[in-house]
Amino acid sequence: MRKLKNSELDRLSVEDFKHSKKTPIIIVLDNIRSLNNIGSVFRTSDAFLVEKIYLCGITATPPHKDIHKTALGSTETVDWEYVENTIELVEKLKAENCKVLSIEQAENAVMLDQFTPEANTKYALVFGNEVKGVSQKVVNASDNVIEIPQYGTKHSLNISVSCGVVVWDVFSKIKALNS
Repeated sequence: MRKLKNSELDRLSVEDFKHSKKTPIIIVLDNIRSLNNIGSVFRTSDAFLVEKIYLCGITATPPHKDIHKTALGSTETVDWEYVENTIELVEKLKAENCKVLSIEQAENAVMLDQFTPEANTKYALVFGNEVKGVSQKVVNASDNVIEIPQYGTKHSLNISVSCGVVVWDVFSKIKALNS
């Protein structure tokens, strides 16, 4: 088995990415403090053609060298917008018929492996602060809560890792729905 060269990966140009059909997923970052985590979320969002990222509260915005370090240019491809108030954004997205799912450990949460997306539905996935998680007010305003099953001793994942796990899972399930 031979590793592929970058030239063999059939990557989209920035222009082609901008015009490609996006996955009906929106990412909402609720008060993320680490610029490296923000950059990593951009990179994951680029990989799975996420429609848009909303950066809320204290979440920093591009351009910033520490975001760029992990984003590797994906801040130029993935659409993003800063919105100060996460609750107002959640209400706006719900009014636009977008299902808002907080990614959190909560009572009556749906385990990610048990989550089944609905056809022709756009999802906003809310990821929270590295210490406090998604705020309780945002959890309350969400349509549902998705929890990543964990079986070890820590029961917590870095936000960028959580984003990668959840986006891959939801992307795969949406892709299967449309095949």
